[in-house]
Amino acid sequence: MDDIDVKILEELKKNGRATASDVSKAVSLSVPATAERIRKMERSGIIEGYLVKVNRKALGYKLLVFILVTLDTTENINRFRAEVVRSRHVLECHHVAGQSDYLLKVLVADTDELESFISDFLKGIPGVVTTTTIINLTTLKEEINV
Repeated sequence: MDDIDVKILEELKKNGRATASDVSKAVSLSVPATAERIRKMERSGIIEGYLVKVNRKALGYKLLVFILVTLDTTENINRFRAEVVRSRHVLECHHVAGQSDYLLKVLVADTDELESFISDFLKGIPGVVTTTTIINLTTLKEEINV
């Protein structure tokens, strides 16, 4: 990766649908050279895919929360992980160090749906001992890439 590759990635982060022609103009490189660099980054795994950023509120999801989860024993880890990754409400699941074992980023429509998610789903998973819920008021910055 050189400085031009970094510039190409920055352009694609701004607009994943940008054409090689659009990107080439921004990085001052020919279209074929730009397209080849993009292909190389895709093949090497630097570019994993292209995403669509969805307006959550427009789809009725008004509540973003972070939930810290503590499990009782390591025997329940695999079941917990399998259940959580299948949930449509869980945007992210991180195994963390500290008092809690996992940090979940969860998206729900409202507090009723949040209550159901915590009480019925999350606490229904064998091994879940405690949860701590943090409700997001405002997102100042949210990046998905370095």
